[in-house]
Amino acid sequence: MSLGDSQSDGDSTRPDDGGYGGTGQTRTRYHDQGNGGVYGGAQRTKSSRGTVTAVGVVVLLIAAIAFANRGGDDSSASSSSSTAGSGSGSDSADGPAAAPTAASGEQPVTKKAAGIPSGFAHNRQGVQSAAANYAVSLGSTGMFRKDSRDKLVDTLFTAEAAAKLKAPLDKAYSASLLTRLGLDAGGNAPEGSTFVSRVTPVGTKTVAYGGTTATVEVWYVGLSGIAGETSTSPVTSSWNTWTYDMRWSGGDWKIVSYSEKDGPNPVPGDDRAAASDEISKAIDEYGGFTYAR
Repeated sequence: MSLGDSQSDGDSTRPDDGGYGGTGQTRTRYHDQGNGGVYGGAQRTKSSRGTVTAVGVVVLLIAAIAFANRGGDDSSASSSSSTAGSGSGSDSADGPAAAPTAASGEQPVTKKAAGIPSGFAHNRQGVQSAAANYAVSLGSTGMFRKDSRDKLVDTLFTAEAAAKLKAPLDKAYSASLLTRLGLDAGGNAPEGSTFVSRVTPVGTKTVAYGGTTATVEVWYVGLSGIAGETSTSPVTSSWNTWTYDMRWSGGDWKIVSYSEKDGPNPVPGDDRAAASDEISKAIDEYGGFTYAR
C-alpha cells in the first residue's frame, strides 16, 4: 500500500485508502510462551473471552459512575481542553499534560476544496489535522486514476511540488502496476468486484514547527486489495507512518515533500477474516471521517 512504491526527490510515495476524501495508550498482550513462544499460536478460549468481557463491563460501570460524580463541572473540562491544546508537554496542577494526539477541542475545518477538507488553522493543531486528512486522500482509490490523481496532487501540494510530482506518479501508477493489482487501465476493478484502498490515521505527531513550516508524522492502518469472488488479491491490512514536510501557503497547509516507513506494527489478533462480500458491503456502507487534532 504505497504510492506506487516509487520515489520522488528522495521521498517515497504511498496510496492506500478508499475514497477522496488518543492519548497514546499502549495495550500489551502476553502470549502463552509454552505454546509457540512469545508470538506463538496460542488461541484465546471462550472462557478467556468471557473474562475479558466481564472485566470490560466493570470498567465501563466504574467510568460511568466517575463521570456522573463530576456533576457537570465545566471548569475542569475547560482546563483540560486548554492543556490539550497547548501542546506544552509539561504537567499541570490537574495532572499530566495531554499526549500528542489528544483532542484540542477546536473545529478542524468548515469547508472543502475538490472534496477534501481545507482551511485548516494556522497552528500546530491545524497542521496535524491537515496531515491526517491529506493522508486519507493520498491513500484513496482516487490516486489510481490519472484525472483524480492530478486533482488531488494540485489540491494537497504546493504548486512547485505538484509540478515536480505528477510525472513520477504517472510512472509509478503505470499500466503494468494496475494490471498486477487486477485493475484495468483506468484503475477500475473487474465487474462484480470492489477495489479497496483506504487509510485510517491512528495518530499524528508534530516533529518540528516553525510557524510557516512544519514536519508532521501520521501513523495509520491501511486496507488494500480487491474484494470479489474471483479476486486473486484479497483485501489485506498494513501499518505504516507517513512523514510530511508542510508549508503554510495560500491560506492553508500544503505538502512540500513526504516519505514513508513501515510500522509500528501491532501483534496480529486472532479475528476471523471476513468474506469478500462482507468487505465489499462494508466499503460501500461505511464512509470516512474528517480528522481533527
